Amino acid sequence: MAYPTIEAPYGLKPVNLIGGQSYSGSTREYKILNNYDTSIFNGDLVALVRGNLERIAVTTGTAGTVVGVFLGCKYTDPNTKQLTFSQYYPADTAAGDIVGVVADDPDLCFKVAACSATTVIGSVAQAMVGQNLAMVNTAGSTSTGNSSNALLSPSDTPATTAALPLRMLSVVEDTEKSLGTATYSSISTATVTCSALPQALVVGTDVGVLDSNGNYVASGSFVDTAAAAGATSFILNQAPIATMAGTIVFRQYPEAIVKLNFGQHEYYASTSTA
Repeated sequence: MAYPTIEAPYGLKPVNLIGGQSYSGSTREYKILNNYDTSIFNGDLVALVRGNLERIAVTTGTAGTVVGVFLGCKYTDPNTKQLTFSQYYPADTAAGDIVGVVADDPDLCFKVAACSATTVIGSVAQAMVGQNLAMVNTAGSTSTGNSSNALLSPSDTPATTAALPLRMLSVVEDTEKSLGTATYSSISTATVTCSALPQALVVGTDVGVLDSNGNYVASGSFVDTAAAAGATSFILNQAPIATMAGTIVFRQYPEAIVKLNFGQHEYYASTSTA
């Protein structure tokens, strides 16, 4: 079993910068309007509106408006009158000194969970590296304070659409989950016939074979439609580039390393926000 097991999305978590540079934890503080009516959770994307920080719902892209990822806030609690540090901003907080903490470096790389829908954990695949991907926008948890946003596991060949918000840089090997193996029988375009699947395959499952030394070789394709355990066929997003033969290996990668796509961050946009 993968360690740790990814059970729910958590938004975007800074890990490093492009080029392998380390992330020192640097942030910037922005004001949040008194009584702002939308909760903002750790890992949510945020934008500036008239100088104030607001949560931004990003699915297929919002060019030039993202200022960074929200990491928490501080404010004077209207009930206790005490300075409060919070993992998330609670909607409608009546305080004039609310300050949000934002990871705003436009070159940041993030770890993010993949979901097939809302908060259902899905998979990414090696074939998606270098591709543009959409996001799932879901309200976060007031229990954990974390975002519930995620990368959307594509059910077809990833798009090259420039407007999509994320560029995938790599899969996260540490949390890879083996979904077993099956014996190859035949293939017709992108439909593979095989022995009974040992486990259910989620959308985005990476599909590969073993070479003569027992090393995993990714096929360049992934599972296009969820398949049930015991099924004797499954559908790929497109015909594989690696020859399918012998033992077929299934790997679920529930997390990816991504970066905001070019033009999404407002620091890389020549037109300022409203």
